Amino acid sequence: MSLRAKIIAYLVLIHGVLAAISVFVLRENRLWLAAVEGLFVLSIVLGVMLVRAFFVPLDLIRTGAELIGERDFTSQFREVGQPEMDALIRIYNQMIDRLREERLKLQEQHYFLEKILAASPAGIVTLDFDGRVSSLNPAAEGLLQVSGEAVRGKSLGDLGAIIGQAIGQALAAIPEGGSEVLALQGGRRLKATRADFFDRGFPRGFLLLEELTEELRASEKAAYGKLIRMMSHEINNSVGAVGSLLDSFRGYAGELGEEDREDYLQAIAVAITRLENLRAFMNGFAEVVRLPPPDRRPTDLVQLVDEILLLMRPDFDRRRVRLDWRRPGPLPPVDLDRNQIEQALVNVLKNALESIGEDGTIAVRLDRDSLVIRDSGPGIPEEVQGLLFTPFFSTKRNGRGLGLTLVRDILSAHGFGFSLGTAERGGAEFRVGF
Repeated sequence: MSLRAKIIAYLVLIHGVLAAISVFVLRENRLWLAAVEGLFVLSIVLGVMLVRAFFVPLDLIRTGAELIGERDFTSQFREVGQPEMDALIRIYNQMIDRLREERLKLQEQHYFLEKILAASPAGIVTLDFDGRVSSLNPAAEGLLQVSGEAVRGKSLGDLGAIIGQAIGQALAAIPEGGSEVLALQGGRRLKATRADFFDRGFPRGFLLLEELTEELRASEKAAYGKLIRMMSHEINNSVGAVGSLLDSFRGYAGELGEEDREDYLQAIAVAITRLENLRAFMNGFAEVVRLPPPDRRPTDLVQLVDEILLLMRPDFDRRRVRLDWRRPGPLPPVDLDRNQIEQALVNVLKNALESIGEDGTIAVRLDRDSLVIRDSGPGIPEEVQGLLFTPFFSTKRNGRGLGLTLVRDILSAHGFGFSLGTAERGGAEFRVGF
């Protein structure tokens, strides 16, 4: 039973009791009895009217609460002419106006934020209250090369199965307010920063991802370019002078005895050969620094790959490595610098041969969008994956660490995407996207 019904029942009951008492007391004086009974009836009517008037604000509050619960911030109440009621109605209408303005403001800000996130070149990974991935903006999907649907609901540590174990662990280990530079496939570098924001009064985390590849490449190239130029200048000056002296020393061979002359000339020849090897060694470093901008011309990729494989056929035969080259049909020409791309692909194939050693297979696949070179070697350990395109880093015993750096610079100058990693079935896989 509602409060209103209880009050009306109480009024009816108390007036009924008083009416019964009046009948008992005034039953001999009918005139007074009629007057008293009429007064009781009038009192009940007035009491019910007052109860109704008293409960109008409560009805108003209940109706307003229902409208707010239904998120209806457009309906307002009219004033009824009662000062108390009109004051309550004015307060309610002001509150509704304020709520409607705040709601509209929040909707506009949310819409504006969505537009910013969608257009932002920086990747943003939003986490839920449990630290699981809630959403990725388009830039984050591109940087991590995953779709938002594939990672939604996963913890940062679980992302390793999708984007790489090392990357997933590195993202999960970033503390709040901290940042980390991550190494991705293809020599790409990614700066990840973690921070918090508040949602409904509780903190939630997010990751800000920034592409640093080009900035770091430019910085690296400037640093190793300066180092190589300085070394090349000093070594070439020394090699030239020492070579000239050694060549002059040959003239003194006639002054030596027969038993010493041959050893003397042989020692001079060995020293001169070593100097020339040193000069060639430094020239190999200098090639990376002197790499000119690509001279792009329409090129038949099928013919280019045919010629490269024909050039390297003796190396394949010597190592007993089988070539799996499925020559495609005619493809549209691609604008590129033929000499530079040939140099890059020769470097990749040499790396594949050295990875196999002997008795293996190299598969080459080409279509209008990409070129894939896959070998049957041991693959690439995950711990060196991010260092492959770093200048002077090499897994070879006598490697200079500039082969893949040169490949990276050539393909980056062409604007071609590329990656190097372990294939699903084992072995290394180098992919170039045109």
